[in-house]
Amino acid sequence: MTHLAVAQEIIEVPHEKAENVSWEGDEKAYFSEIWQNDVVTNVSVPTMEVFKPENANGTAVVVAPGGGLYALSITSEGTEVAKWLNNKGITVFVLKYRLVPTGEDGVKEISDEGANDPAKILERVAPVMPYSIADGLSAIAYVRKNAANYKVDPNKIGFMGFSAGGAVTMGVVYNYNKANRPNFIVPVYPWTSAYPVQEVPTDAPPMLIVCSSDDPLGLAAGSVELYSSWHKSGKIVGLHMYAKGGHGYGMKKQNLPSDDWIARFYEWSVAEGITSPLVSE
Repeated sequence: MTHLAVAQEIIEVPHEKAENVSWEGDEKAYFSEIWQNDVVTNVSVPTMEVFKPENANGTAVVVAPGGGLYALSITSEGTEVAKWLNNKGITVFVLKYRLVPTGEDGVKEISDEGANDPAKILERVAPVMPYSIADGLSAIAYVRKNAANYKVDPNKIGFMGFSAGGAVTMGVVYNYNKANRPNFIVPVYPWTSAYPVQEVPTDAPPMLIVCSSDDPLGLAAGSVELYSSWHKSGKIVGLHMYAKGGHGYGMKKQNLPSDDWIARFYEWSVAEGITSPLVSE
C-alpha cells in the first residue's frame, strides 16, 4: 500500500539578510532541458516545503537538493526523496537554500561557465555558500523548536544533501551549535571541492556517505577522505561507493545498483536506531 506524500505547508526559514550578495527578481521554477530536470534558481529567500507521512515514526530529515549552488534539482533530489521517505514514516522538509544570483536560466549559466571558465563558478559560489549553510542550520533549529507540531523526535533530526547540497551538509556539520546540531547526516556525492574536508567535531553525528567511483566531477576521492576522517575519529560512519552511477542521479533510475541508494540509507538508519520501522514492515 502506497501512502502518497502531500506537501502540507511552506515555511520561510528564519534568516539574516545577506550583506554582500544581492538578487534581482524572484526565484524561478522551470524544467531544464539541459539537465532534463525540474529546477529552481535564483533563490534569495530560504524556504522549506513540509512533507508529512501518514504514520510518522518521529524521524525527520531536512533535504537539500543539489545544482552547483546555481540551481536546485527540486524533483529528483527533493520531492521524490520526500515521497520515498514518507512511505517509511519519515517527515521531510525539502529546503530551498539561498543560491547564486542568476538570470533567466541559471542552469545555462553554470553550464556555460563550466565549459568556458570553470574558475568563475567557485568565484560566484564563495560569497553565497555561508548563507546557504546558515539556511541549513536555521532549518534544523526550526524543526527542532517545532518538533511537537510535526510529531518529530527532537533527537532524530537529520540533514541529507546532494552535490552542492552535500557541501551545505558538510558546512552544517562543521558549524553547528546545540540548537542546530543534526542528529545524523547523509552527504550524497558531496561537492567536497567547494567545501573541503575539515577537522571532525568532537560530538560529530553519525554519517552515511553515498557516491560513485565514476563521478565525472571527481568527487569519489573527497567522499573517501570524508569517510576516513570520521572513521579515524571513532565516529559512526558508513560509505556506499558504487562502481557506476555518475553524478546527480538522485531518485532517477539508471538500472544500476546505485538506484537503490535510498534503501541502503533506510537500512542504515534502522540499524543505527535513527529510524523505527513501521509495524507493517
